[in-house]
Amino acid sequence: MRTARKMGVKSVAVYSEADRNSMHVAMADEAYWIGPAPSQQSYLSMEKIMQVAKKSAAQAIHPGYGFLSENTEFAELCNQEGIIFIGPPSSAIRDMGIKSTSKAIMSAAGVPVVEGYHGEDQSDGCLEEQARRIGYPVMIKAVRGGGGKGMRIAFTEKEFREQLESARREAKKSFNDDAMLIEKFVDNPRHVEVQVFGDQHGNAVYLFERDCSVQRRHQKIIEEAPGPGIQPDVRRKLGEAAVRAAKAVNYVGAGTVEFIMDSAHNFYFMEMNTRLQVEHPVTEMITGTDLVEWQLKVAAGEKIPLAQEEIVPKGHAFEARIYAEDPDNNFMPGAGPLLHLSTPPADSCTRIETGVRQGDEVSIHYDPMIAKLVVWAEDRQAALRKLRYCLRQYNIVGLSTNVDFLLNLSAHPEFEAGNVHTNFIPQHYEELFPPKRAISKVTLCQAALGLILKENVMTDTFRLQSEDKFSPFASSSGRRINIPYVRNLTLLDNEKNVNIAIQYNHDGSYDMQIEDQFFHVSGCLSRDDDIEYIRCSVNGVVHQSKLIVLDSAIYLFSSESHEQIGLPVPKYLTSMTSGGDQSGAVAPMTGTVDKVFVKPGDKVQVGDALVVMTAMKMEHTIRAPKAGIIKKVLYQEGSQVNRHAPLIELEEED
Repeated sequence: MRTARKMGVKSVAVYSEADRNSMHVAMADEAYWIGPAPSQQSYLSMEKIMQVAKKSAAQAIHPGYGFLSENTEFAELCNQEGIIFIGPPSSAIRDMGIKSTSKAIMSAAGVPVVEGYHGEDQSDGCLEEQARRIGYPVMIKAVRGGGGKGMRIAFTEKEFREQLESARREAKKSFNDDAMLIEKFVDNPRHVEVQVFGDQHGNAVYLFERDCSVQRRHQKIIEEAPGPGIQPDVRRKLGEAAVRAAKAVNYVGAGTVEFIMDSAHNFYFMEMNTRLQVEHPVTEMITGTDLVEWQLKVAAGEKIPLAQEEIVPKGHAFEARIYAEDPDNNFMPGAGPLLHLSTPPADSCTRIETGVRQGDEVSIHYDPMIAKLVVWAEDRQAALRKLRYCLRQYNIVGLSTNVDFLLNLSAHPEFEAGNVHTNFIPQHYEELFPPKRAISKVTLCQAALGLILKENVMTDTFRLQSEDKFSPFASSSGRRINIPYVRNLTLLDNEKNVNIAIQYNHDGSYDMQIEDQFFHVSGCLSRDDDIEYIRCSVNGVVHQSKLIVLDSAIYLFSSESHEQIGLPVPKYLTSMTSGGDQSGAVAPMTGTVDKVFVKPGDKVQVGDALVVMTAMKMEHTIRAPKAGIIKKVLYQEGSQVNRHAPLIELEEED
């Protein structure tokens, strides 16, 4: 929409009920409601979208990144209705969208491919036999689609069937097609993709590669361009192979050719994404282009704006995907309100691509991505420093995010060295997920002062509102009398209670005791652009942090650290907030019960699959925490479930 506005083109948005108040609706020149929250009834409804296109007299449809962006039938429908589909011809989407077909085309075009089975026989026995022939470990992949959906790794023959069934279910929901292919799994590969662009005049160019190797759940989490350590001759071969791939299907518009690269920099075709990628901004940053502008121009029949020799990479760019998820809980997706959201300032070297604002809600219905933080600098090390600096300024309160994890990742020595691969997170798990450290006593003093100062503001406000001259907090001059006294305050350091004895002094300062240590504390609050800051002196050393105080926690954000200090829950509420015990299985996130494998009376062993839940387009299997007999199944298939809700009650065998 920003690019369209820059080019003088009006934009029309469609929205589901869940997105009624979303940012993209506010940005568009016009916006139309197309149905309830579930995507099948809204964003995947071709007929509804086409009705809006006609009603609004739209000339073209930009399909975005997901949903119908790689749907052959939708591209054909646009063509039949005389509306320009801003993407490739439907034939290219069809050929590249079916992985088995695309592999055959690539092989014929001289692009190296990974060994695998892409046949029509989809019986369990055939797929199992092909997996044995190829040799474990194997990758089970949905023939259609992308984004890590319908993709599983089977390391042994024993787990093949379970992984196959899980991949099929997810593929059916995501692409309405559960056909699978089997490929040899390349251990510790790099995921390198090349941005290509074609026009209606037979021209095609490449805009160099992006490295997207560091992933969780087969989904990208951080991307960079150009790829670290890739030599100019390999870069040229990658680009030329990608252009051959594009020309083999008469490609038009923006596309991405994805390759697996081994440690010797041999590369193999994996798939082609026939759309603009989520991570396209890093390519724009190093090439000085606007790929959406190119899309609109090429869709209007113009030639590609630059020839291959005119496209020269400059500098280095990173994109960090900021998600509503809990990295400490296997990156489980989350949902909830963005109670506080502040970002680094955007400039020519820093882009913040987002669809949410403070006060918005991250919905359970769609992808949990909050934003993409994109930075550019003259070289990789400078870009990495800038990325870390900006991540510290990305402050979110209200739900779990991966910001701290991204900081750990971007500071890891092996990542700094560019030694990236798709197994990076499991391989460096201990360093990326260090044990929770104790909150420093200085930080606890800052948090305590923040609470006191907020209390004082509220007391002042109450006094001014009541205008009670007999109030014990007021004097004849209308100013509060500072009476020295000691109070005790309890804060939470992770799960541990920390008691702080606080003496109020006549001069407005405080003496605080935590265990056997004493601190002299003073400070004040200030506001800037609706953000509250605390300036705090602890034993003569001054600290400044952003301060957010909620019912359950105090948040202190500074350029050095992000701290969350808990406030104890009153005893009468603790029974309502507990996450349940191990007497059964609980929901790890808010979502939908998709499959129930057990019934009352069934015997189960530790690790047996009990329930499959889906949330934010991802499938999660909930397994038995202990052996026993199923006592009660609390939700049926299709039910909506909140996080931490009990799903299955288990009892031990006599």
